[in-house]
Amino acid sequence: MKPSKPALEVLKSEWEPSKPALEALKSEWDPHKLFHIFKSNATNPIVVENRFAFYDTVSRLASAKRFDYIEQLLEQQKKLPQSRREGFVVRIITLYGKAGMIQHALNTFYQMGDFRCVRTVKSFNATLNVLAKSRDFDEILRFLDEVPRRFDIRLDVYSVNIAVKAFCEAEKLKEAYLFMLDCENNKGVKPDVVTYTTLMSAFYDHKRWEIGNGLWNRMVLKGVMPNLHTFNVRIQFLVTVRRVWDANKLMALMQRNGVTPDEVTLVLVIKGFFRAGYPEMAMRVYSALHDKGYKISANIYQTMIHNLCKRGDFSQAYTLCKDSMRKNWFPNVDTIFMLLEGLKKSGKINKAKVIVALAESRKPPFSSSYLASMQSILSGN
Repeated sequence: MKPSKPALEVLKSEWEPSKPALEALKSEWDPHKLFHIFKSNATNPIVVENRFAFYDTVSRLASAKRFDYIEQLLEQQKKLPQSRREGFVVRIITLYGKAGMIQHALNTFYQMGDFRCVRTVKSFNATLNVLAKSRDFDEILRFLDEVPRRFDIRLDVYSVNIAVKAFCEAEKLKEAYLFMLDCENNKGVKPDVVTYTTLMSAFYDHKRWEIGNGLWNRMVLKGVMPNLHTFNVRIQFLVTVRRVWDANKLMALMQRNGVTPDEVTLVLVIKGFFRAGYPEMAMRVYSALHDKGYKISANIYQTMIHNLCKRGDFSQAYTLCKDSMRKNWFPNVDTIFMLLEGLKKSGKINKAKVIVALAESRKPPFSSSYLASMQSILSGN
């Protein structure tokens, strides 16, 4: 007995969407329907060659915990002619990693010979990157030790950086440092700025400052140029140990070397001067930015206003807060409350009223309870 016409139409609407494939995938959130739309387009070149379609579909299915659907879709992809391309297989490995299906990613790497796909350091790095997310230190070590010899793969600096980061995240700092040295001395892979920055950051975070300093010196001696992130890691350390003057000198050095400080750099140095008891230097750093036409960010305003209030300089805090609010950049409410209290106690109630009026114009607005609290400060209730 043949299905009735309405029944056929229902089947067609569920498994064979009338919308173009990519549009149907993008707009469908039901995991069951999403799976079948993708499956019915598994050989459609428009879908197969679209990286976003894969990532978006796997992400939605993973959120719905439909790992069985993810496995079916990705295993189906391995049967396509494209699986002979290493880049295509790397995508499958990466997608399994994105879904947290670590063993499936590993299996895909080991199966590449079955697809007649040549393994290179590219697929090795993709698999190592997925494995790194597992935080399984022993398994990462085993992979690094066995796989390059088994498949005649030569590590590159990206391999080293993935491994070093994984070791640091597992708090195996000594092993990370020794791995870097072994790769440099025995495998011909020189560490780059990312390697040094990752190690320095980890050692500084664990208060092993002498080693962090040694890595900075080694990097400079080896002729590796620090990048913005490296400078920020070093400046963060200097500020933490109350060497803010050295941090300020380093910020000047980075500018001479063509590296422009970012918001992180500036907030660190400004905050460092305030904490060390040099508010005039913090103000000088801020003023220099303003004079050079640097776009002052909301975070820099917040740092300045909050610390000026803490030091009782409510007049300067008011000026900066007013400028910030007029740009629709508002300090957090605790800082605004502190400023309002300070202005009121110092007899500058009219300035406090200006701040409240600006706060009331905020878009999106502050909650009614916050605004009521501000009015309460003004009235003295």
